[in-house]
Amino acid sequence: MSSDTVVTGLGVVAPNGLGTDDFWKATLEGTCGIGEPQEYDASAYSARLAGRIRDFAPREHLPGRLMPQTDRVTRLALVAADWALADAEVTMAELDEFTCGVVTSNATGGFEFSHREMRKLWTQGPGHVSVYQCFAWFYAVNTGQISIRNNMRGPGGVLVAEQAGGLDAIGHARRVLRRGRARLMLTGGVESSFDPWGWVSHLASGTVSEARDRTEAYLPFDPRANGYVPGEGGAILALEDAGAARGRTGRSPYGRITGYAATFDPPPASGRPGGLRRAIDAALADARLRPDQIDLVVADAAGTAALDAEEAAALRAVFGPRAVPVCAPKTMVGRLMAGAGPLDVVYGLLAMRDGVIPPAVHVDSVVDDYDIDLVLTEPRPCDIASVLVLARGAGGFNTALIAEAMP
Repeated sequence: MSSDTVVTGLGVVAPNGLGTDDFWKATLEGTCGIGEPQEYDASAYSARLAGRIRDFAPREHLPGRLMPQTDRVTRLALVAADWALADAEVTMAELDEFTCGVVTSNATGGFEFSHREMRKLWTQGPGHVSVYQCFAWFYAVNTGQISIRNNMRGPGGVLVAEQAGGLDAIGHARRVLRRGRARLMLTGGVESSFDPWGWVSHLASGTVSEARDRTEAYLPFDPRANGYVPGEGGAILALEDAGAARGRTGRSPYGRITGYAATFDPPPASGRPGGLRRAIDAALADARLRPDQIDLVVADAAGTAALDAEEAAALRAVFGPRAVPVCAPKTMVGRLMAGAGPLDVVYGLLAMRDGVIPPAVHVDSVVDDYDIDLVLTEPRPCDIASVLVLARGAGGFNTALIAEAMP
């Protein structure tokens, strides 16, 4: 075993593209996947816009026996995992199943499945409730179903930290590999909770944008910022020990995960500073990099004035004013909760591969006092060897992860 953790496969399910190639093409073209729900009338709700995955047909990708026992979120996660393994050119039958594991993050579980079964309980009685309700609702179900489907019997885990959880899952999978407990890990996060019950839970945050026009709804760092747009989907990554990957395939990995750190904010009334800067500093130390060695920051991009100002202040404190390009491509898909961080890592890895930074769409300008170099409107060509990805979760979670190009 080596000390390097490399990314060898990507599986993407996003509102603006299914599969890595379609997603990346749509991203560089500025295609926005945000719109009103098509499954029900949302006109009575205070907010209507979300990043939704259209044209996902699970029966085209998964066996029929999985349909009765899975929620939409698990079907999306299973397909993303399949695509990540295929992208990594992994044949599980050739590997020891006890050296392959799964760590994922999910913050909301199987909302649609659970809502449907609860309706049966209340209207038809307990004899009509699916036996699969016992696990299909559970936020840990994606790890379990991916493990079973791919016969991965090594280390497993689930992390829940709202928007920050997806990066925490990747950080934990890296830790498992570095400790020599596995040679390959599937990791990341996927979310989907957009039936009416799930939609109300998003609105309860109080920070979902109520704009009716998607070009005015999710505008992080913009003077017009008025909240965020929730989205569904995410990404599953195949992580491997670098030495084991070299022995298995001659294909070059997408990059290395070299730094990770997580912090928690102090109580709001404490007067102490938030934990985002500490997370960035600790991730840089873990990667043994100086701030001037970071070429791109993929921002958390909360979309509210207070949180945007906090993130901009942390970036200025670490890097200096406008010292590093910052991107917020989630303006095209919404905030995906646990799916956001892994998808942001995919943005970073593909940006390194192709030498281009995806833009923030619909953001016309940046608040002057923020002093950050946010990439707007058009992709920006740029040599990139290292990327810092940030995520924050409701309640005070902060996570920073660093990916670097292969030497």
